[in-house]
Parts: sequence; structure tokens; C-alpha cells
Amino acid sequence: MKKPQKSTTMNCSLLMISLQWLPLMFLMIVFPTCATATPSKLPRLSTILREPETFPELISDDFQTFFYEQTLDHFNYRPESYNTFQQRYVMNFKYWGGANASAPIFAYLGAEAALDSDLTGVGFLVDNALRFKALLVYIEHRYYGKSIPFGSREEALKNASTRGYFNSAQAIADYAEVLLYIKKKFLAENSPVIVIGGSYGGMLASWFRLKYPHVALGALASSAPILYFDDITPENGYYSIVTKDFREASESCYRTIKESWSEIDRVASKPNGLSILSKKFRTCADLNKANELKNYLDTMYAVAAQYNHPPRYPVTVVCGGIDGAPKGSDILSRIFEGLVAFRGNKSCYNTSLSPTETSEGWRWQTCSEMVMPIGRGDNDTMFPAAPFNLAAFIQYCTSLYGVSPRPHWITTYYGGHDIKLILHRFASNIIFSNGLRDPYSCAGVLKNISHSVLAIPTVNGSHCLDILPAKSTDPEWLIMQRKTEVEVIQIWIAQYYADLNATRKSTLFQY
Repeated sequence: MKKPQKSTTMNCSLLMISLQWLPLMFLMIVFPTCATATPSKLPRLSTILREPETFPELISDDFQTFFYEQTLDHFNYRPESYNTFQQRYVMNFKYWGGANASAPIFAYLGAEAALDSDLTGVGFLVDNALRFKALLVYIEHRYYGKSIPFGSREEALKNASTRGYFNSAQAIADYAEVLLYIKKKFLAENSPVIVIGGSYGGMLASWFRLKYPHVALGALASSAPILYFDDITPENGYYSIVTKDFREASESCYRTIKESWSEIDRVASKPNGLSILSKKFRTCADLNKANELKNYLDTMYAVAAQYNHPPRYPVTVVCGGIDGAPKGSDILSRIFEGLVAFRGNKSCYNTSLSPTETSEGWRWQTCSEMVMPIGRGDNDTMFPAAPFNLAAFIQYCTSLYGVSPRPHWITTYYGGHDIKLILHRFASNIIFSNGLRDPYSCAGVLKNISHSVLAIPTVNGSHCLDILPAKSTDPEWLIMQRKTEVEVIQIWIAQYYADLNATRKSTLFQY
């Protein structure tokens, strides 16, 4: 049995989390406004949007950090497959009813980022731990944070051979190993496990339940776009919902944004046009091309829609700035007022960002297996055309990594086509929660598949909102969504206990 190593470095430490990275990160992964989509330009999946602040967050002593000696390759028997790396996981025992009571385990499955901010940014586990007397476990995704094979990120991402172990199947096999180890270590073999994840992590949670039903009793998959593969979902689905969100907020705001792209191009084509745009939008560095500004604004609108959380409602904030511009303002002045309203009145706005571990990691994932054909056509959204071209996508990825993407592997390995027909009798105990204002909800499961594979959508919800920390300002519809999720999980666990007791009685009668 592999031994975990306990770390004391996180306990009661101040995690200096830069809360500015995500909106700007989106800039690197949103569509170029006048081209086909490439992996570096696709909207990234992420559970949490942090506001642009930089104060520290205190991690409670209740969270204890450990490292598990994880297998590098779960699916081969070559000598190098037996190499190991240190995988970080965090546990919170405060509310656990203990193994003797077969009290449940809530396991958060990390996604395409370091685990740190999820400990405070994802509230569903802590908010419901007392009710369920649950042990809380948070597991970091391989190749992110401190869970890096080959000793360093540079070595881990150095070439196709080292990157080859960086995929979703290896990741959920990691989670299975860690959870089975924890259950054995704490004599909790009869404790039911509920896996929880959001966005890409929500996809992993649903797939985990399908692939490892002997490990997880059920899954809560929040904002999981498991149908954005092959041709299951229209490629313009994401940006159609962004457009719908803005149009419902304000028709005039929608029209202004739609007209602004050609106006940016018109100004940029003038002598010193890029300089004019740089000054008008207060860019921190002079623009080299119009697409830098267009991508930046594209990003802002997508982020506002995806994370249109109450009580701020960023779409309304952006449109309030655009519609509230001084009377007689031209189109680009109105667009700038929307930028100021959303980002705050700054001395300058940074339209570029250096790569991070998340952007680099997610680019590889989209270039290998997570091929989500997100695009948009002519005049079907408020954005310029940017169709998804699979041939160009494959060529781009091959030039970057020397290997070709597998665009159909996700549906081959996990399924997705005819999902109701396939999962109606095969699957059980999965909640697919979505907010219909979230652009990724277009590729989510929005209708019940069976009596225990359930869709819990909310008309006004946004990305992963249901698993964020509960607040006193939460609207009633959000409170009810979470209440329904809790009630469903309670039913799963109650049925499990009934089955467990029946099995024990049956065993006793055999003797």
C-alpha cells in the first residue's frame, strides 16, 4: 500500500491568490473575431470566477494537506508505467460521523487549475458537510498545481512522451486510487462516496460515476457540457447564449456591441488608427492589430455571460455602462463605458497576458482529446463569424505538439450520442445541474434521463453557481436548486444504507 505524505504548509496559511487572472485568462482562449477557432482561442472551462481583487484568503486548520504516491500510467504494463508522482489531496474531518457509522465521503474532483482556490471557492461540500456528517476530500488534477509528474512542469510538458500521460482517463483513475486508499486507511469501506465537480470537473464527476460505480455512489455534475463533442451540439451554441443574455438585458446594448466590430475595423484602417484605438481604450501597451482589442472585448462579454452571478449580474453591469454613456457618445465610446463599468476605472487596460499553467495545460487538453467544436457563423450571434474548422484545428495542434488531436475520442470512451437512450437503463445517481444563462448550458443535460439521472436547471442560473458558497443574498430559485440537489443525494444515501443493512442481514442468515 502506498503511503501518503502529510503536508503542514497549507494549514492556516495565507494563500495569496491573484483574483485577476481568470477574466484575462479568458482573453487567451476566446475566439479570434475574424478567423477560425484554434485551441488557444476556445472558451476555457472553469468553476470559479474571481473578482479583480488581491487580498489573501485564510485556509482553515480544518483542511489538512496530504500527498499520495500516484501511478504515472494506469493503463499499461511497460516498466516506465510504474513510475510515480506526488498527487496532492486535502481532507477535512471536522464534520465526519466516522467509519463506524458509515458516514459519507464528499469528494471534490479537481479540474484544470491548482486546487488551492477551490477549498474556499467551492462551497457546496462545506455548506452541507454537517447535514450529512460527511468527510470532505479534495483531489488535485494531475499536471496542475503541486501534482506534477516528472519533477517539474517543464519536464512534464517537455515533449509528446511526457505529455502523453496528461488526459482525463488517467485523471479519473487517479481519483479512484486516492479514494480507495482513503476508504481503506480510515476503515471506511462502507462509507458511500459522492463525487462533485464543476465545469470540466463536472464532466469528470459524471464520467467517474459511469466508469467507477464501485467507488462512487453518485455524482453532482455542475455546468458540465458533456455534449459539446462531435456534432451533438450546434457549434454556435455557446455564443448564441452569450448573445441571448445581452439581448435580454438590453436591446440597445446588444445592437451597439453587434455594430462595434466593424467600427473597430474602420478606425483601425485609418492612418494611426491603432494608435487612436489604443488611446480610446486606454490599453497598457499600444495595439499591434485590431484583433487584440476585439479579442479583449469578446472575452469580456463571454466572461460576463458565463459568470453572470447574482447579485452583481455582470451582463447588466456591462450594458448599464454602454447604455448609460453620455448622450451623443459614438459607438466605441459607449463600448468603452461598458468596459469601465465591468473592469473598473483603471489607468490602463491590459489586453495581453503571459501564459500560465492553466492556459498551457488546457491548450494541451483541447489539442489532444477535449476537442469541443465551438464556433459561430455569419450573423447568427452578436459577434463576427469565427467558424470551427476541424482541419485547421488539427493542423494547428499538430504544429504545436507533433501529435494529432483525437476529435472523436471523448464520445468513443465516455459516450454522448443518443445519451437518453444509452444511459436510461445503464446509468444511475447523477445530477446534471445547469443555469440556462450559462453559455455552456447549450451542451449540458437539461432533461431527466431516468428516475435517478436527473437534470436540475434554473432559468436564471450561471456557470457552476449552485456549488459556490451559499450567501445571504442568494435568490430563492438558487436556494431551491441547491435544496433539490441535497434532497436527491439524501435519497441516494438512504437507499444505499437500506441496501447495506439488507446485505448484512442476508449474510448473517447464511450462517
